[in-house]
Amino acid sequence: MKTEQLITLLAQGAGPAPRGVVLQRLAPRALAGGLAAVVLAVLALGCVPPEMFLTPAPWVKLAYALALALAAGWLTARLARPVARLAMPVRAVAAVAMAMALLGGWAWNVTPALERPAALMGHSSLVCPLFVLALSLPALAAVLWAVRGLAPTRPRAAGAAAGLLAGALGAAAYALVCTETSTVFVAVWYSVGMLLTVALGAALGPRVLRW
Repeated sequence: MKTEQLITLLAQGAGPAPRGVVLQRLAPRALAGGLAAVVLAVLALGCVPPEMFLTPAPWVKLAYALALALAAGWLTARLARPVARLAMPVRAVAAVAMAMALLGGWAWNVTPALERPAALMGHSSLVCPLFVLALSLPALAAVLWAVRGLAPTRPRAAGAAAGLLAGALGAAAYALVCTETSTVFVAVWYSVGMLLTVALGAALGPRVLRW
């Protein structure tokens, strides 16, 4: 049997491909992973004092993490399909990262020189990236499982994108319990935590996304 005949035979009665399969599979699992991260963060570390939400600090953290989660989710959805165009979601991820870097750089410049070390290191710089990584694990497992059921042809890149999405969700959860107020701290240490999750996702991708 020729290849063309086999394709024709397999395609008979197939009907149109269902729409929104990637979104329907990925979004609920990412949301579940993010909610699990929030529950773990609040139970383990306790929510920040309510009055902190009257200041910009937690909103900057949440805006950064959630904007990056949206961009990373777009990228993950594209990489979950073969022959997908990546330029726009990659630019979206880069734009969010650049905006946070610029905001952190501006905050560094307006901070008095003697206060800059404290603004950078805060009181939790050694544990912040680890907390972000730990809180990202439920979302990483859920997102990788969702992507595995689709058709990723670049498993390492798809794993890295899933790691970025999970890391952003973990960072958003950590923002609810983190008492750091420095934008410089957020730009550096939250990003380090998310990059750790990206590295973990990239390492796991070829193993768990192979099909």
